[in-house]
Amino acid sequence: MILVTGGTGTIGSSTVKALQAKGARFKVGARSPDKLKGQGVETVLFDWDKPETFGPALQGVEKVFLLTPVSDKQTQYTQALVDAAKKAGVKHIVKLSVMGADAEPGISLGRLHRSSEKAIKDSGIAWTMLRPTYFMENFFNFYGADPKKDSTVYTTHGNGKAVWVDGRDVGEVAAAVLTGKGHEGKAYELTGPEALDSAEALTILGEALGRKYTHVPVPEEAGRKAMKDQHMPDWIVDGLSELAALIRNGWAATPATGVKDVLGRPPRTFKEYAKDYAAGKI
Repeated sequence: MILVTGGTGTIGSSTVKALQAKGARFKVGARSPDKLKGQGVETVLFDWDKPETFGPALQGVEKVFLLTPVSDKQTQYTQALVDAAKKAGVKHIVKLSVMGADAEPGISLGRLHRSSEKAIKDSGIAWTMLRPTYFMENFFNFYGADPKKDSTVYTTHGNGKAVWVDGRDVGEVAAAVLTGKGHEGKAYELTGPEALDSAEALTILGEALGRKYTHVPVPEEAGRKAMKDQHMPDWIVDGLSELAALIRNGWAATPATGVKDVLGRPPRTFKEYAKDYAAGKI
């Protein structure tokens, strides 16, 4: 039995679909399990801010897919779950981390993931770390591209390139690791096959959807001001600014082999993602 945390977001839902395709036994931990009724998945109450829900959720569980919310409390959340997992006899934790989590000193969000990774490694429970790069889905979910109309997208990415990864590939890797053998003690870096700047990625999306997307690079300080105007906390503003700087400075443009190492096939291209999105397959 597998417990999936964070099962309703981009990567969590992709993992759930991939586990379903494999016929795996799993349950999804959710703060509001009733909201998942009718989706054909077993659910259990699980609330990161209520550690008392961890024990019941972990009952009978052998493996955990650990996806913590974006929070400055990530390390505390992870440690609390690890402690509960040890008591419950969990044998393997698969953590969704981030590319560069092992870099020293690294960026602030990377350091949060690194401390969470350390808590898992120190637990004595078998572990696997999944470290994806930036998601292709970000253009629709966060950057402002509208699939229903022409859009102007403002980022602080400059002309930097990234090896964007399809969230479905990350979910399929997670499902393969959770249901397979030989992945213990390994960290997989997950990227797409090609480096694209934001303008190139938006052109691909626009061609597939019949939209005109325009990318406008803006200075970092303008991006910071926009986030602060939305009342984002300082640690989020700093973290997102650092993430954008990695792209802007060309530090996110190197492909990795993790997807192929686990799945035995190349990762999906941005054109494949765009085509499938336009066809309603995502």
